[in-house]
Amino acid sequence: MRIVSLLPAATDLVAVLGRAGDLVGRTHECDWPAAVHDVPVVTAAGIDQDRMTSREISLAVGGSAHSGSSLYTVDIALLARLRPDVVLTQDLCDVCAVSYRKVSEAVRVMDTDTAVVSLEPRTLGDIFDTVTTVGEILGVDPAEVLAGMRERLREATVRTEHRPTAVVVEWMDPPWPAGHWVPEQVSAAGGTPLLAVPGEHTRAVDWDAVRAADPEVLLIAPCGFPPERTLAELHALTTRPGWADLRAVREDRVWVLDGPSYFNRPGPRVLRGVEVLAHALHGVGEVSAAEARRGAPGAGGGAGAPPRPGRAAG
Repeated sequence: MRIVSLLPAATDLVAVLGRAGDLVGRTHECDWPAAVHDVPVVTAAGIDQDRMTSREISLAVGGSAHSGSSLYTVDIALLARLRPDVVLTQDLCDVCAVSYRKVSEAVRVMDTDTAVVSLEPRTLGDIFDTVTTVGEILGVDPAEVLAGMRERLREATVRTEHRPTAVVVEWMDPPWPAGHWVPEQVSAAGGTPLLAVPGEHTRAVDWDAVRAADPEVLLIAPCGFPPERTLAELHALTTRPGWADLRAVREDRVWVLDGPSYFNRPGPRVLRGVEVLAHALHGVGEVSAAEARRGAPGAGGGAGAPPRPGRAAG
């Protein structure tokens, strides 16, 4: 089967299902596993995000609503030459990936028998269901993969009496709390998510809302930004009024996380995201500097590691 993935999370799914070798096309943002780097790229960004600030990007894609015009172009000529049997895309967010509508129009122009499949997980449960969906499409029994994912989630889950409050920032300017599956990740890791509801879109919030929430832990994981880019633009948060007064800042419990790998994309690596959060919230397990970095300008320092509760027993 010839597969084109126009969604990084779908590329992750294809890989864990053992069919990465059948990928004939991918997006410019698909970066895992390393083997997909040799797969032809069939999309491009419509704006030069590398030269824009978070605020400029936000304005370019529609401001405070998570539904700007699509940022991506599709190379229809290349897509036609690749002759895919199936194209995996989404219709959840035009800002996050190429939309189902745009892909369907491209395939219609190609006049082929290519199947276009939209994947729209909003919760952790939906992500597990998507594994089944993609497995069925690719003719792969997903049972073993699903069992492994469920076991990993069980092992990553933290049970503790103290569940620190946490805000996960999906975008810095304007501040945007992470919704969909991310609040469930926080809960599984032993935290209490604030400013976002599981399974729902979020919108930009006033900075005063973050100050009022005053979380015990502040987790910064902007959509599409690796930690280095986040750190370079962290001033978008640290220069705001009252930053130094936040409890998370005073107690040195601010973390910069790898959003694209473990939080922004609804694929199997969200389970590693739960493990990363368990470390940030409770000091459980180990993380690399590439996954999570503690501290930010204005943080108190010297607060020490948080207590280490036990893992879930069942």
